[in-house]
Amino acid sequence: MPDLIKHYIRHSVIGFALSAAFVSLLLYFNVANLWHLVTHTDVGFLAIFLLWLFNGIVFAGVQFGISIMSMRYDEDDDDDDDHRGMMIRTVPIPVERTGTSRQNRQIFGK
Repeated sequence: MPDLIKHYIRHSVIGFALSAAFVSLLLYFNVANLWHLVTHTDVGFLAIFLLWLFNGIVFAGVQFGISIMSMRYDEDDDDDDDHRGMMIRTVPIPVERTGTSRQNRQIFGK
């Protein structure tokens, strides 16, 4: 299996574990009376599962994104197309004004 796929699976599992911890803390601290809502209905288990699943998708995506963005970038020193030191020359472009100020006021409503 390629290393990137292993990396993705590993960090997705971490994201879903973080989601489980987050949902557990929500229920433990009874945020918005959530514990009472899920324990006093017959579909409370489904609500907890969906809360874990949807938060897991978000947490896994964020976890994977952070892990990819924090990876070390190996710079190639033999790269010939490095343009960081090149000066950029700006050239002014002449623009002609068309119409009178009365026409411009009618067009732009000023």
